[in-house]
Amino acid sequence: MTALFAAIAISIACLGLFGLAAFTAQQKTKEIGIRKVLGASVAGIVTLLSKDFVQLVCLAIFIASPVAWWAMNRWLEDFVYRIDIQWWMFALAGVVAVVIALLTVSWQAIRAAVANPVDSLRDE
Repeated sequence: MTALFAAIAISIACLGLFGLAAFTAQQKTKEIGIRKVLGASVAGIVTLLSKDFVQLVCLAIFIASPVAWWAMNRWLEDFVYRIDIQWWMFALAGVVAVVIALLTVSWQAIRAAVANPVDSLRDE
């Protein structure tokens, strides 16, 4: 039951991140078009769009990890049989969060990067 609700929460978060990435790509359409005309690669444009999201996810991990460690230690103190929380558990969760964010954002970023720059610059 917990795994199901965790999957639903992750899916909702990914949808929100996907919507934010789509909005950002829409806002930067002209910038992407100009960069493509001037010779930017697809990888450079994807990096441009993904960098901000990865930085925000890393900041969230940096803030949430100590709070989660403290809360879990306080909760586990009451159990007779308990485990020690290791640093790699938080590192693994952080890496998984960054990978999920990159997969979510990269779809919109690649779609914006391979679009024809003439269409984005012809709007005005």
